[in-house]
Amino acid sequence: MTFSDAEVERYARHLVLREIGGPGQQALKAASVLVVGAGGLGAPACLYLAAAGVGRIVLVDPDVVDRSNLQRQVLYAEADIGRPKVEVAARRLAGLNPHVVVEPVQARLEPANAAGLVRPVDLVLDGTDDFATRFAINAACVAEGKTLVSGAIGRWTGHVGVFAGKPCYRCLVPETPPDAETCSAVGVLGALAGVIGSMMAVETVKLVACAGEPLTGRLLVYDALAAETRTVRVGADPKCEVCGEAS
Repeated sequence: MTFSDAEVERYARHLVLREIGGPGQQALKAASVLVVGAGGLGAPACLYLAAAGVGRIVLVDPDVVDRSNLQRQVLYAEADIGRPKVEVAARRLAGLNPHVVVEPVQARLEPANAAGLVRPVDLVLDGTDDFATRFAINAACVAEGKTLVSGAIGRWTGHVGVFAGKPCYRCLVPETPPDAETCSAVGVLGALAGVIGSMMAVETVKLVACAGEPLTGRLLVYDALAAETRTVRVGADPKCEVCGEAS
């Protein structure tokens, strides 16, 4: 796979980066990534994936742009209110990098369509904010053998993790937490979405380019209020209904 002169100039900082270089950039160009959720996490993640030269980005989200999104979803502007997020995002990302193909899918990922969306791609990013969708994404990734990059935010804290087979996301979150709260109810720092979404993009680039040590089987937790991070290992649950011994 060769690069045009414009691509060589565009990706110059990657091409001289020892851990990426030509082979890593070629891998990025050949990669296809599914991003579920074009909101607080998906928006910054998509910006950096497109800028990095990921060849094909499939973006799934059922919603339209709302004014309350603009505090953290920096892919959108006031003029986009009322328009489908995936359509606006596809246009903006194409303007950022015309060498990237962005496929907008205005739909909600559910158990019925999850496998069809997950199967054709190399990697999946979950930037959604409800557990039913998260569980459906995880189940499809395990069934199809796809690596999942998962992120979440709330108030002043966020986390990102990578799941490849065992342990899976359901090993970390077996059931919907009884105290689960939405950002609309408890609030969220706008810039925190950029931090965690960017971390998700970093992990994706590392996985595709085989660079460094991804967060596979680990969870990086960021507390913005205390300016602290910690990384914890996620253990495989033998009783997990998705990847456990009885599944």
